[in-house]
Order: sequence, then structure tokens, then C-alpha cells
Amino acid sequence: MPFITTVITGATSGIGRETALALATKGHAVYMLVRNVEKGEEVKDEIISASKNKNVYVLHCDLADLESVRNAADILRSSLLGINVLINNAGGIFATREESVDGHEMTFAVNHLGHFLLVQCLMPLLERGQARIINVSSEAHRYTQLRFNDLEWKTRPYSPWKAYGNAKLFNIYFTRSLATKYGTKGISAFALHPGLVNTSFGIGVSGLGKLLLWLARPFMITAETGAQTSVYLATAQRIDSKSGLYFKDRHPVNPSANAVDEKCRQKLWDVSMEMVGAFTV
Repeated sequence: MPFITTVITGATSGIGRETALALATKGHAVYMLVRNVEKGEEVKDEIISASKNKNVYVLHCDLADLESVRNAADILRSSLLGINVLINNAGGIFATREESVDGHEMTFAVNHLGHFLLVQCLMPLLERGQARIINVSSEAHRYTQLRFNDLEWKTRPYSPWKAYGNAKLFNIYFTRSLATKYGTKGISAFALHPGLVNTSFGIGVSGLGKLLLWLARPFMITAETGAQTSVYLATAQRIDSKSGLYFKDRHPVNPSANAVDEKCRQKLWDVSMEMVGAFTV
């Protein structure tokens, strides 16, 4: 591959857009997996104009629809020899409990399960490209209410912030599992906290959460600054020895005690594999 081939989700706005722009400027061939293709094409043109790099591409991928995820992976497998960097950047918080087309709670589906399936489907390309898999997590992973017997908030009162915290914890579990299971195949994996970024994130949240976001707004960083750790992990040399770790401000930091629970990590992997199994055949 003449270019470093990078695939990124959630690249039409915020830190995803800034990450895609920075990597295109550094000469990567960037494949943007987006839910809104029209918006994706607009952003692609902006990135090409700003970076002077024509190797920017848009593919439809709705992470809340496992069939859409598989279709996007099929297109990539048919057109690429390998993938060097995969950035699982897309995410969201939902004010009320919603379900995906596959019947999964939306926070879980978008922040974790869709990316989990994407990695499974792309694994041959990731192995061939000796890839770095970068999962955008959050310090919200420290504020969780994890119950494997009600993973998708079907029986207990739904909390958007706890559901989001759980999903960000799952990003770290996923990272550690990838590092453990695929490290011998040349794959490295990293999780990160981008910082408190001033984007449209959480715009639909009401009540106390809305108030807290409003109060925090003056202290938030720009999307460009928030993208720096993702860009660092995608481009830095000699960091494979730090595979499986959680980064903040381009440095590894200790995650929560829950995040290093090996039984929960393996449980999430097993449950996720069962949920996506029909789409990996």
C-alpha cells in the first residue's frame, strides 16, 4: 500500500472530522465511515481542499444497524489490501432509551456493538496491515452502573449518563481484549479520553445533565485539540509496547478499577460475540 490506510468512524463533525483532516494532511489515505453520506461528501471535499490530499473516501456505515456495518466492511474488504489504522471514533449519548433496528439499546449499539462487529469483519485487513486500533473512550467510564443481567437497560430505570459511562467502559474492555487476543498477530490497540470537547455532543440531554454541560462549556477544549491524542496514537513511533493502555493528553494513565476487571472484560467479549455472530458468517 503506497499510503498509510486509515479507516475512521464518526468523521463528519467534532473530533472525528479534525482527526480525519490531520491524518489526511499527514498523507494518510482516509476512509470515512459515515451515517449521513451527503454530509460526509461535504466534509470530504473540505478535507481534500485543506489537506491537498485527494485520497479521502466516504462509505455509508450506520453503527446502529449491524447489516450496514457488515456491508461497509464488505466494501472495504473488496477494495483494500490492508488497513493500518482503524479509529473507532463515533459515539453518542441518548436522552431517553431508544433501540436500534436490531433491538439493542442505542447507546450500547452505537458506542460499542457496531464497532465490535466492524473490527470482527475487518480483521483479515487489520492483520494484513499490522493495524493500530484506536477506541475513543472517555473519563465517563469512571461513572458506571454495570449489570450484565440488564446490560441494555430493559428492566431498570434508564440513565443516559450511566448508559454512556458503561459504553465508554466497554471501549476500554474492548481495547484490552484486542491487545490480548491479537497482539501476537501484529495488532495493537489503544483507548483514549479526548478531553471535554466543545461540540454538539449531548445536545439532546435534559435536566441536570444539560445544566452541567452548560456550566462546563467555558472550560471545554476545541475539537482540534480534542483530536490530538487520536492523531498521536495513529502516527507515533514505537508505541506498540503500550498496546492495551488508556491514554489522556497523549500519555498512558490508569483507568478505573472496574476497567481492569478481567472477568468483566471477557464477559463483555463473549456477550458481544453472541450478539453479532449472525453478521460475521
